[in-house]
Amino acid sequence: MLGLGCLNFNRLSHFHSPPSLQPSRSDLLKVASRRFALAVNKTQSPLTKTQSSPTLSIDIDNPASVKRQLAQLFDVSLKTTLPDEEDVLPIVDACTAKTGGKKFGDYQCNNAMVIWSKVKGKETGFKGPPSIGQAIINNLPPSEMIDSCSLAGPGFVNVVLSKNWIAQGVQRMLIDGIDMWAPRLPIGRALVDFSSPNIAKEMHVGHLRSTIIGDTLARMLEFTRVKHITRRNHVGDWGTQFGMLIAYLFENFPNQEDISETAIGDLQAFYKASKLRFDDDPEFKLRAQQAVVLLQSGDTRYRKAWQQICDVSRAEFNKVYQRLGVQLEEKGESFYNPYIPGVIEKLDKLGLIEDSDGARVIYVEGVNIPLIAVKRDGGYNYFSTDIASLWYRLNEEKIEWIVYVTDIGQQQHFDMLFKAFKRAGWLPRNENVYPKCTHIGFGLVLGDDGKRFRSRSSEVVRLVDLLDEAKRRCKTALLERETTNDWSEEEIEKTSEAIGYGAVKYADLKINRLTNYTFNFDQMLSDKGNTAVYLLYAHARICSIIRKSGKDMEEVKKNGFIVLDHEDERLLGLHLLQFPEVFEEACSNLLPSVLCDYLYTLAEIFSKKFYSNCQVVGSPEESSRLLLCEATAIVMRKCFYLLGIEPVYKL
Repeated sequence: MLGLGCLNFNRLSHFHSPPSLQPSRSDLLKVASRRFALAVNKTQSPLTKTQSSPTLSIDIDNPASVKRQLAQLFDVSLKTTLPDEEDVLPIVDACTAKTGGKKFGDYQCNNAMVIWSKVKGKETGFKGPPSIGQAIINNLPPSEMIDSCSLAGPGFVNVVLSKNWIAQGVQRMLIDGIDMWAPRLPIGRALVDFSSPNIAKEMHVGHLRSTIIGDTLARMLEFTRVKHITRRNHVGDWGTQFGMLIAYLFENFPNQEDISETAIGDLQAFYKASKLRFDDDPEFKLRAQQAVVLLQSGDTRYRKAWQQICDVSRAEFNKVYQRLGVQLEEKGESFYNPYIPGVIEKLDKLGLIEDSDGARVIYVEGVNIPLIAVKRDGGYNYFSTDIASLWYRLNEEKIEWIVYVTDIGQQQHFDMLFKAFKRAGWLPRNENVYPKCTHIGFGLVLGDDGKRFRSRSSEVVRLVDLLDEAKRRCKTALLERETTNDWSEEEIEKTSEAIGYGAVKYADLKINRLTNYTFNFDQMLSDKGNTAVYLLYAHARICSIIRKSGKDMEEVKKNGFIVLDHEDERLLGLHLLQFPEVFEEACSNLLPSVLCDYLYTLAEIFSKKFYSNCQVVGSPEESSRLLLCEATAIVMRKCFYLLGIEPVYKL
């Protein structure tokens, strides 16, 4: 399993022939895509300092990427231009317009200055970066992709793509489906550990980001054709607090048959009341401690009570998951409890376990404090469970990539966990090799006061109440629109849910996950700016245009052709064609915000450029422009799906 799909940079030597045996351009083109795959993470568009910190080394096969296809061509040119220089990888990026300025191309190859720093002083015949840039242009192999190339500044090679080639690429997607644009990760099994609330406690706004981000990351990995994705809910269903809860349960319900979700009522209130009794009543505290012993020894009555408490909690959790459209497979802390002694014994035999003040601990490189594997009283803790669960996932479930989605405050905990496994030889030290583990951190949800988001009574906001409020506000807004007068109650309900829940999700996902964000209903439910409401309206508008045409889009796909003669048609077509490489960037960094930026830009190009300047229905170009509308709607829907947002088809 180690090394699956991860190429070593030393393998580049296999792609180079001696100068006396230079391969043909066609031979070079065959290997260029493999060679470029090694450098793809180095040539992504720049990220902010905050974003760059989680950059991951992921080898992705992405033949639909325009950037990769261009890089193959430039790889051939670089080999011809500099046959004696090894490991010169193409540096290709999409061009962006300067503020108030104009783009000089669609893409740019930026190798010339780097190459000049390597060959300056050698007898190459080059006089500086511009002459190298011109040679790169001259040595490019013929390709239908490129319309023209030009030289700018100190050797920058600007590339203008062929509008016919762009049109053909979009049309192929319409015929073959958007899954043809899906990249491929070289693994078979991945697991995303997210949400993970504690039993007997309400899900609150603090669980929002883990649930939303985790679900999106799982959807993104699915799109990369990983065969088996596990969405794991590692709920907190074990520990000493259950003695307190069970003792309080028996005190209030002497007859166990009377215990139900309705009888227990508000879980948060139930937990607080039991905690108050535990803190204030020594006799109750003793009963609670005895209950823990009986529970962990397997006493039937106490196990049943524990199960009843868990079932009531799950029913509450599922109300949130149902609203968010999130599906999870639960394996709580209790599942891994039987594995803890065996895994600790294995670590002990490897010499990793040390005694420290009566506790059994593990030290890892670069951290002064140890990990406590066994407490002084012989009991287990959060880390003990995480050791067992990670061991189980690697050895029993054979997971190749495990992604943990928690708040940024747990970063050190997981860093130490992974280091312990590397020290044991259970994870490779090379980050580019599978199996691998990744911690994905996120910031806090804040209120308008800049503090943790809470209710006016300073209570943590229940997540189900927050989602219901988003739906209620959307429903009120919909009922005020004249266009919804003839809608059925079911249409109103479904659309309110799609917009309300989608708005909450998008407001979270569009923000770089590492930063805190302010929860504000007015902002997230606005139909202006970078919001889900604006995007869903844009999608509904596209669907309306297609309906008004009265055309059968399947027939238009079969018989029509995309033509990009207008500059805004070409702009839209190019942005559509860039979806595979933008998705690759989002996946490589596990940053959904990159995908959100792309989606918003797509909606802006369609609404403010194409729709404003290119008449669709009734124009001579109707068939071509309807195909562009259809392609835009398809790409938007794929983005919506990846972000866990339900599309709206009319408003």
